[in-house]
Amino acid sequence: MERISIFTFVLLIVHTAFAQFDPPAGQAGTKAMYKDSTAFVAWATGCQLKRGYQDISNPSLGYTTSGDSSLVIGKADGMKAVSLGDGGSAIVTFKLPIANATGNDFAVFENGFNATFLELAFVEVSSDGINYFRFPATSNTHDTVQLDNAADMDARRINNLAGKYRASYGTPFDLEELSGISGLDVNRITHVRIVDVVGSILPAYASYDKNGKKINDPWATPFPTGGFDLDAVGIIHQAPPASILEELTSIRCEIFPNPVTSASSIRLELDKTQTITIDVLDLTGRQVAAIATDFQAQLSTTISLENMKLKNGAYVLRVNTAQAVVKKKIVIANE
Repeated sequence: MERISIFTFVLLIVHTAFAQFDPPAGQAGTKAMYKDSTAFVAWATGCQLKRGYQDISNPSLGYTTSGDSSLVIGKADGMKAVSLGDGGSAIVTFKLPIANATGNDFAVFENGFNATFLELAFVEVSSDGINYFRFPATSNTHDTVQLDNAADMDARRINNLAGKYRASYGTPFDLEELSGISGLDVNRITHVRIVDVVGSILPAYASYDKNGKKINDPWATPFPTGGFDLDAVGIIHQAPPASILEELTSIRCEIFPNPVTSASSIRLELDKTQTITIDVLDLTGRQVAAIATDFQAQLSTTISLENMKLKNGAYVLRVNTAQAVVKKKIVIANE
């Protein structure tokens, strides 16, 4: 039997302990999803971009400029992408919401040119476009020596961070991991937010994983293409049209004026007379007021808000029918 040194043995233990997740695309056991996979049923149809700095420690360089939000729409191509910059973000929307089903539900694509140069991002989801919830991410890459912008990384040390794989291969996410969270409907995800990981290990700029560990990735990237480069977001499981708020014609809700005062009203336009319930939620999803319960609404109905006693601030108005739920953001601004 071949003998190994104590030093080599220790290295093997450390490598095994921290390289605990699936390997890069193309290797046995990888979870990477190729852009042409038949598992994808739809792609993003909208993107709202918030640029980050080329170098957050040197704002004088300005923001990243490479690409634009239109490059995120549609199928991944492995080449064209928009650069988010340090701490930048993109909110991606879809024609139909993403649904939680067996296995992974969607995937995020970056345009990394090989399997070891990895630029990472957090992934968050929302079912109302207001409250976002982050997938618990893990980075077991060392955080003692800064990785420069030519550094190599090991995908097996990374989990639940977009950018884990090279271009044309998406990082999948399973909504079941977030099930049971108050304020999130995992069967109707309407928005996905991708937030660049600032890969600095300096405490003033660092991003942290679920265990409070600094996430070390290539930094600084002081050029127009700096930070995470978002290529596309593909849907694997999609909610059926019957549950899609954007395509329902049974309810049209108007609030006037907004900001809301005690003299405001809600106007509903319905396709048929039906029973509705209206309540108000705070931004954590907690009910704070009930306006109408099991109310028989006509085709055109106006409901006064004069009895609603709420502190000034932002809320979500929720209208429930047997077929659908409509949510509208409102701002209370009493004098």
